Amino acid sequence: MKRTLLAAALTFWATTALAAPDAVTLGMVLEPPNLDPTAGAAAAIDEVVYANVFEGLTRFAPDGSILPALAQSWDVSEDGTVYTFHLVTGATFHDGTTFDAEDVKFSLDRARAEDSTNAQKALFTGISSVEVLDPATVKVTLAAPDGAFPFKMAWGDAVIVAPESIETDATKPVGTGPFQFGEWVQGDRVTLTAYPGYWGEKPALSRATFRFISDPTAAFAAMMSGDIDAFPNYPAPETLSQFEADPRFKVVVGTTEGETILAMNNRNPPLNDVRVREAIAHAINRQEIIDGAMFGYGTPIGTHFPPHNPDYVDLTDLSAYDPDKSRALLSEAGVPDLTLRLALPPPSYARRGGEIVAAQLAAVGIRTQITNVEWAQWLEQVFRNHDFDLTIISHVEPADMNIYARPDYYFGYDKPEFITLMAELDRAVDPAERSALTKQAEEMIAHDYVNAFLFQLAKTGVAKAKLEGLWENAPTPANDLTGVYWAE
Repeated sequence: MKRTLLAAALTFWATTALAAPDAVTLGMVLEPPNLDPTAGAAAAIDEVVYANVFEGLTRFAPDGSILPALAQSWDVSEDGTVYTFHLVTGATFHDGTTFDAEDVKFSLDRARAEDSTNAQKALFTGISSVEVLDPATVKVTLAAPDGAFPFKMAWGDAVIVAPESIETDATKPVGTGPFQFGEWVQGDRVTLTAYPGYWGEKPALSRATFRFISDPTAAFAAMMSGDIDAFPNYPAPETLSQFEADPRFKVVVGTTEGETILAMNNRNPPLNDVRVREAIAHAINRQEIIDGAMFGYGTPIGTHFPPHNPDYVDLTDLSAYDPDKSRALLSEAGVPDLTLRLALPPPSYARRGGEIVAAQLAAVGIRTQITNVEWAQWLEQVFRNHDFDLTIISHVEPADMNIYARPDYYFGYDKPEFITLMAELDRAVDPAERSALTKQAEEMIAHDYVNAFLFQLAKTGVAKAKLEGLWENAPTPANDLTGVYWAE
């Protein structure tokens, strides 16, 4: 009897030891203000729900290419103005309601409505009509040709939601993805669980927890103790060498779409004077910020465009570090003695970088009044109410230079020529023409010194050695769990 019990126990423990875990805990710097990506500007929303809880007609692959999602295929009319999407069948939302073409129409019409609160409403302004042809087919008619329309439909802001659950999606999101919402303990974590009725390939994980840890020291401690399995956007780059030397972990360094900028409020004097903005740009030593705040991780930029994109134009020389030129420009503009407010959100690139920027500006005679603001406060004060002079932020959305064409955008660059240029780019279908227009746009905002362009944010991640499938690069803000698994 004892021998039988011992054998059973050994078998149990051997099986348990060999079984790969099916749960993961990820660290995140910022807690999302809500969980509805169609009604919020915070990248942290997508970091939890993109491709996990919510899906769009299309989606981003890890390499930035566009893949089918809820639309398994689509046709485009010869003139490029009509997209007919053929939808997957058998998909359901997590509350059991059926997904069909009516949900697509509801989502797109809601996003483009006059009273829409979608943070990327511009993605949908080209839509003239959305027509349900049958439960599995939707026809979208555009006002003008748009070769980038499938790309736009891959954004987190374009995911498909249901009228039955939209009112509570902010706190209890209901999508069609492989994971369903579990719980949200505010200030601590969000938990997702695998959705048993998922229409597509089932994920390897049964449970995922997102823990919110903004302090770099606490993030390091959580990884070292094993409380966190991975920190895909790790906030303490100064400790990466310790993880690289530890066989329990792996360090993954990639690229992001995050243009990190010292944003200026172009509405307010004296920042409405291009000479003052140029003076600020020349006061900035980019490499000093990259080394001091990011410990060498990051690529200098001279415009709002990622260096890994084939259409990138290196314009860093246009705003090269030149404090003497800064002083001369400030004197010419009649503001040799200037004080500006600098609002810094929680990410370490902003808080650490802000101290360095303040010292660099002080060296040319610009004093700064630094205010550390929480994320919700930044969204309200800076992004919505435009109550700031300077701020440091990383714009992590893909191909987002069109934000400079939004008249009421937070940094207030309201230039008709740029708006016209972006409209031409939207209409362009020929790749060569799109490339030329993109480069022209990069040049325009750089020569207007709309903002001081600092660096392209690197994606520095840390994970336990056996965790596989996390994105190396970040073509969009996401912690896509669909391909994540534990190696045996």
